[in-house]
Amino acid sequence: MSKIQAWVASAPKSKFTKQEIDLGPLGEDEVEVAVEHCGICHSDLSFLNNEWGNSKFPAVLGHEISGRVAALGSAVKGLKVGQKVGIGWTCGSCMHCHQCLSGNQNFCPEAVSTIIGHKGGFASRVRAHWAWTIPIPENLPLADAGPLLCGGITVFNPLSTYGKPTDHVGIVGIGGLGHMAVKFAAAMGFEITAFTSSESKFKEAKDFGAQNVISSKDSAAIKKLAGKLDLLLVTLNVPLDWQALIATLAPKGRIHFLGVVTQPIPVSIFSLLLAQRSLSSSPVGPPVAIADMLDFSALHNITPTTEHFPMSQINEAFEHLESGKARYRIVLDADF
Repeated sequence: MSKIQAWVASAPKSKFTKQEIDLGPLGEDEVEVAVEHCGICHSDLSFLNNEWGNSKFPAVLGHEISGRVAALGSAVKGLKVGQKVGIGWTCGSCMHCHQCLSGNQNFCPEAVSTIIGHKGGFASRVRAHWAWTIPIPENLPLADAGPLLCGGITVFNPLSTYGKPTDHVGIVGIGGLGHMAVKFAAAMGFEITAFTSSESKFKEAKDFGAQNVISSKDSAAIKKLAGKLDLLLVTLNVPLDWQALIATLAPKGRIHFLGVVTQPIPVSIFSLLLAQRSLSSSPVGPPVAIADMLDFSALHNITPTTEHFPMSQINEAFEHLESGKARYRIVLDADF
């Protein structure tokens, strides 16, 4: 099916309108997915507002997609029509460069973003390379799986890469990313300290699995954590007291940035050097890491905490996200 229905943004900060668009012929390595649900990520809002300066319009956004395989190109491997699948931030890569062959397909110089120059998941159907069309375990609810394909893998990757079961992990920001980080960290067995500026989230953070919750505005409480955290994930995109947060790290501790902080982060080299601390950051992950994360989620019954809107209420859903009221991920249910 080349002609589909989609919710299209025609210009930066514009409202979405429903339009018929033509995807053209199905490529031999492509999978066409009938969209059942698609999460709204804060990145979708950033792209709608062209905050990063690389948005392209008209745009069909949406990259936390869950649905079922509707059609297969002639060279597709390992998938079948009707299968539950998901598509995240990336929908294609060259599959022959050094990064792809080494299992780091998300770093491919020809990687295709699902929402940049490509038609995303706020649509009746979407397409992706077969390697980036990830099977969703049968016991993982399709309706809430979408946010795992972007937000979920974003926090799962550093926890599984840098964390050890005996570690004390800090998570700054209990929002769309942070609440999933707490859930994953709890299932991995870490001691967790959550940082949030909202006292209304203290109990929720503990319900998600944090043993300790402090206000990110409480400098005295932050100072009491000096030298105690092995890994600190920053999920926010706003400036914070970086020196105070770095001081919470134990020797050889790591502060890892996941939110897109657009302002430079001032760091004293002595705050790192004397205790061999590290700063790092990461994007999403390659297909095998996404599949592992979905299997882990299914094994431990982890799903994001979501609010659902019909896709026909996409403009209202974006307003809800921009207002900061989402608890904690918004999912659009296709109703074409």
